[in-house]
Amino acid sequence: MTTKMNRIVLGLLVVVLLLPLGLTGCKSKPALGTKDNPIILSMVPSGDTEKVLAGGDAVAKLLSDSTGYVIKANVPTSYSAVIEALGTGKAHMAALATFAYLQAHQKYGVEVVLVATRYGTPYYKGEIIAGANTGIKSIADIKGKKMCWVDASSTSGYIVPRVMLKAAGVDPDKDLAQQVEAGSHNNVVLSVYRGDCDCGATYVDARGNIEKDFPDVKTKVVVIAESAEIPNDGLQFVKDFPKDMKAKIVQAFIDMMKTDAGKAAMKDSYQWSDVIEKDDSFYDGFRQTLDAAGVKIEELAPK
Repeated sequence: MTTKMNRIVLGLLVVVLLLPLGLTGCKSKPALGTKDNPIILSMVPSGDTEKVLAGGDAVAKLLSDSTGYVIKANVPTSYSAVIEALGTGKAHMAALATFAYLQAHQKYGVEVVLVATRYGTPYYKGEIIAGANTGIKSIADIKGKKMCWVDASSTSGYIVPRVMLKAAGVDPDKDLAQQVEAGSHNNVVLSVYRGDCDCGATYVDARGNIEKDFPDVKTKVVVIAESAEIPNDGLQFVKDFPKDMKAKIVQAFIDMMKTDAGKAAMKDSYQWSDVIEKDDSFYDGFRQTLDAAGVKIEELAPK
């Protein structure tokens, strides 16, 4: 046998010997919704992170008990982090704020299934607040002041109020003394209350979130202006999430919101009182409003 043939035979022998080892090491991924591959529910940090997470953990347990799937909740550090988690497979479902959902849908095909209701409506409003002693009586008075925002993906805490400022002749990028990203609606209210910011933007009425600890908040922090109606936040799933599992979780969530435990959990997290089934078309009117205001979702989406 020639040297060349010897090398060929030896090579084939090595492949045959190593093949079983390769097959042994190639294990299939555990089924989704099991202990080793849980369904991740990611929640935006719009309020007090500890409260949002506590509510999320309670929701995850209630859904797990109802569906038999293992579901875990988390609260990343920003709205954008939740969007990216959905896009990279680190999360499977989420409770996204309105504009964050529009970003996630456009960039990653994330789909809404449920929309929250508060006070019997699937819409809410944003508001611009100011310290009572700052001299700010209208949006025009905000020029030269220090303003607090929630997060660049927050609809009522950033996107819509910036449109309101521009409509009143205030360029938020040129006419403000300073802009601060506070990270949550509660933090914006607290920053204005303490005088760390002259004014800020939140949803209506985020002041109530800290009223228990700061009873005079509605005296020291006043509302300057309210926005037009904004579609509510809701529950969303990643693109191509198994349909049968999605249907089971959605029904479990609807049923959960009819229980005291479910309502308490979502009230702690986001002040949801109930949910209604909606698809992406629910947000079409708001998309048109943003487009008319010159707000381009693709330009603000995380890169």
